[in-house]
Amino acid sequence: MHKVTIHPQWSIIGPDGSALAQRLVDLLVGVHEHGSLLAACQAANVSYRHAWQLIRQGDQLMGAPLLVKSRGKGSVLTPLGGKLVWADRRIRARLSPVLDSLASELEAEIEKVSSPSAPLLRIHANHGFAVEALRSRLLGSRVPHEFRYCGSVEAVAALNNQVCELAGFAVPIGEFEPAVVDHYRPWLTARAYRLIHVAVRSQGLMVAPGNPKKIYEPRDLARPGVRFINRQPGSGTRLLLDLLLQQAKVAPARISGFEQCEYTHAAVAAFVASGMADAAYGVETPARQFKLDFIPSHRERYFLLCDERSLERDDVQELLTILRGPVFQAAVDGLPGYQAADAGRVLGLAEAFQSFAPAPRGRARAKG
Repeated sequence: MHKVTIHPQWSIIGPDGSALAQRLVDLLVGVHEHGSLLAACQAANVSYRHAWQLIRQGDQLMGAPLLVKSRGKGSVLTPLGGKLVWADRRIRARLSPVLDSLASELEAEIEKVSSPSAPLLRIHANHGFAVEALRSRLLGSRVPHEFRYCGSVEAVAALNNQVCELAGFAVPIGEFEPAVVDHYRPWLTARAYRLIHVAVRSQGLMVAPGNPKKIYEPRDLARPGVRFINRQPGSGTRLLLDLLLQQAKVAPARISGFEQCEYTHAAVAAFVASGMADAAYGVETPARQFKLDFIPSHRERYFLLCDERSLERDDVQELLTILRGPVFQAAVDGLPGYQAADAGRVLGLAEAFQSFAPAPRGRARAKG
């Protein structure tokens, strides 16, 4: 199957019409990630001399330095250079799900024309890290497929409406499992469905390095001076956070920024890393990628839901082979906060969730 890639590109135009070079933005991001301009040049395959030429041009365009030499530290980003780095990371974090969905749709349209007889495996799921690892493996296989990124409720509703074959959603392990299962129950009981286990992941609070606001639990989000960035309604993460706040008896209206939403874990992490919020709630992987502190809260299982008849399809069987294989599992195990144990295991709803199990029969009353 052909792979379509779409990357976000942005720029700043000066009064004279000159534009900030994307190559310069990439270099500034490289300095942030690698710690020095020399290392950034090596990673980007750019000469050190040309890099400084780009930086000087950027300085002139912006009217202030983007990078300065510091004794004993080499070249370091200025506050303005740092803002450009975080602008780039926020843009990529916010737009990647949209662009990846569009890329997958284009791949599917190309596949329909080039291989019109091949059935298309349609997968609706959130833009998560294990899901991305699965998509990467599917692209390397011969399985024609289409990914559409959406919230968990939207995904299971799409499956119920027969718009897709597989729908991704997460269920926390432990005390909140019954409430989350009940939330999805209207869709789970519509047909004879089966669950395909994908991964276990950690959810928790993302905070600035060193946790300067001393945010350790959901009730701390309501303190004065704490700014929060939320996930959108309909996402599994938002549902879990709502349950945590109910348990802590914290009214959402008390949390500054509660109604401000982003659509991915990476986007909320980028928001905190840029200094525009003090905390977010999400999975551990982007917290580590953005060098944030992470306070774990709950572990949850991520599943793909499907009609049990779909398990007979060749493409679903190939997907199960990928999930059970060492390459996919090694990729997921390499993600901070993720475990791939049991990936590819097929479960019935009653087997996976105690609240779906048949109620035990009571003992018959003894006759007197």
